[in-house]
Amino acid sequence: MFDVLSDAFSRLPAPPREVVIATAVVALLAVLLRPAWRVMRNFITIAHEGGHALAAVLSGRRLSGIRLHSDTSGLTLSKGRPNGLGMVVTGLAGYITPSLLGLGAAAILGAGRITILLWLLLILLAAMLVMIRNVYGVVSVVAAGAIIFGVSWFGSPQVQGAFAYAFSWFMLLGGVRAVFELQQSRFRRQAPNSDADQIGRLTRVPAIIFVAFFVVVSLASLAFGTRLMLGPVSDLISG
Repeated sequence: MFDVLSDAFSRLPAPPREVVIATAVVALLAVLLRPAWRVMRNFITIAHEGGHALAAVLSGRRLSGIRLHSDTSGLTLSKGRPNGLGMVVTGLAGYITPSLLGLGAAAILGAGRITILLWLLLILLAAMLVMIRNVYGVVSVVAAGAIIFGVSWFGSPQVQGAFAYAFSWFMLLGGVRAVFELQQSRFRRQAPNSDADQIGRLTRVPAIIFVAFFVVVSLASLAFGTRLMLGPVSDLISG
């Protein structure tokens, strides 16, 4: 156990820049290609609903359960006042969580703590699994956890590094696409009960303001995350 903990807390060298760029390309393809996105979006949904759940708990609400569906939608239920700050914070958390998770992962990778990042993800998934209330949700979270565990336990440092960077890129890029899909659905009047619309009804503020907030957070996270993983643009060009 001591050896395991020592390996987990040890600093691993960052992959070569070419590998980091390659993982970014792979993540971008997973986000842009519809067949791949249809599958990979489940990981964005896990982060999205996890964000709702964490915000509900931190704002004093009582978490009832989480459901993940095969169409990549999800639902997080909590008990408490039907209005007020807690509901607003809970509603705001969903769409920004994938991007913030990707940014946090980029910061941890910048410190060389690749294995720690993978273990933290496993802890978050285990905590979320306790609150899952449907079979598809359990299968999705367990599958995600099994992949991360396999990489962290059996993968070489090079494999762990490539996987961790690909994860961070995917969360950053996928977070942006999820927000733009939200507005696309709203524009087509297919999402009258979206997070933004629900918060808008609670606060009497136009829902588009909250969509704009999601866009700003996701794009800013992508920009800062890119800088953390690749360095300044000038360095990238000179490299």
